[in-house]
Amino acid sequence: MTQSESATIAALVERARWAQVQFEAWSQEGVDLAVAAAGWAIMEPARNRYLAELSVRDTGFGSVEDKIRKNHRKTLGLLRDLQGARSVGVIAEDTARGIVDIARPVGVVAAVTPSTNPAATPANNLINAIKGRNAIVLAPSPKGALTCAQLLAFVRAALADVGAPPDLVQQLPPPGSKEMLAELMARADLVVATGSRANVAAAYRSGTPALGVGAGNVAAIVLPGADLARAAAHIAISKTFDHATSCSSENSLVVVAPAWAELLDALQAEGGVLATHEEKARLQTTLFPDGHLATSCIARPAREIAALAGLDAGRFGACRFVLVTEEGTGPDFPFSGEKLSPVLTVYQVPDFSTAITQVRRLYDYQGKGHSVGVHGATAEELLRLGNELPVARVIANQIHCFAVGGSFDNGLPFSLSMGCGTWGGNSFSENLQLKHFLNITRIVRPIPERLPSEASIFGDYWRQYGK
Repeated sequence: MTQSESATIAALVERARWAQVQFEAWSQEGVDLAVAAAGWAIMEPARNRYLAELSVRDTGFGSVEDKIRKNHRKTLGLLRDLQGARSVGVIAEDTARGIVDIARPVGVVAAVTPSTNPAATPANNLINAIKGRNAIVLAPSPKGALTCAQLLAFVRAALADVGAPPDLVQQLPPPGSKEMLAELMARADLVVATGSRANVAAAYRSGTPALGVGAGNVAAIVLPGADLARAAAHIAISKTFDHATSCSSENSLVVVAPAWAELLDALQAEGGVLATHEEKARLQTTLFPDGHLATSCIARPAREIAALAGLDAGRFGACRFVLVTEEGTGPDFPFSGEKLSPVLTVYQVPDFSTAITQVRRLYDYQGKGHSVGVHGATAEELLRLGNELPVARVIANQIHCFAVGGSFDNGLPFSLSMGCGTWGGNSFSENLQLKHFLNITRIVRPIPERLPSEASIFGDYWRQYGK
């Protein structure tokens, strides 16, 4: 990194620190007004559409109309989660334990964001950061840099309107570099990394406290007890929304045998096309030309991918998503991994226990820690999934790509960054949310002593094994 680049990063962080110090003195009411201003900066319909169009134009990923819906829905949901939440002063008091919790900012946040969501993810990060009275410096992917810059222009103007320091939100100057990003992460107080595994690994190496997310390769189990038409409709929406830019879109279905034929018919009724053995081979050559996912196929419509593979336009011209059958997992079976495209792999298994084993094999290859979907499971089967699979979320009977990141009909926090726990190499196993952007100071008062007797602690042990 040149001396000039180092000076650029130093000045960027210095401006962020100055803005954060000013903003830290704001009241809860003022902070909430700034949060609303930042939220409306992306949700206002004309700005939202402009950002969505810019995003698809520059990245080549996704659908304009779906990005409009995503920007709106994810931001509105986050604002709902934050409404009434305390982030200034005393936020909790437990008189019985003598504990008072005081919210404090973390300081300057460095946030690495992906090209697949160049507006929604930065908006989510910066709104959470502002709610915690922090400053944030965004480091978008090169393809998403212009979209991020335009979003920040809208947000900075909105912050200025309510009297907040615009430098609460800034961006690493494009085109940036790995060295500049490393310097930014080293100078920040917290790093949030969403996107490539390389960026997440760099965040954890930075020496700064970091929150990174794991890789996606979502599988969903379909059981005979499911409403198979409804399950197929949910899967089709999830697999095709924004042309599968989301790490939460299903990549594989694991179908218990009695449901197989009816589910495949239902999926095809939803616009899926089942590839023949020959078509699958041609599709594999196009999607994975050197064993790795081709950028030209990421988040593109199914019919375009089929055309690139030279598949019959008569069969695939109106295709919403492509279905391929598979038996193996691992590098020799690339369809068992994440595809970031409307291509869905289907496995047939004889029973629920074998389905669990198959999902575990998939996640041993890719996607451990993220989530698993299931349609038609009993309460007992849901508990088995939660106890036996290496996942942070079990999503029952829902549109998976919506549900994982928070939905208006489930209780998960709205987020575009899902921690995958130690299974996915992450330090947290929740959806990224406000509490991750706060330090907590605790006032601790004395309370009546609660000294246990030895018998209350060791009684069961003594009765079984003696003293």
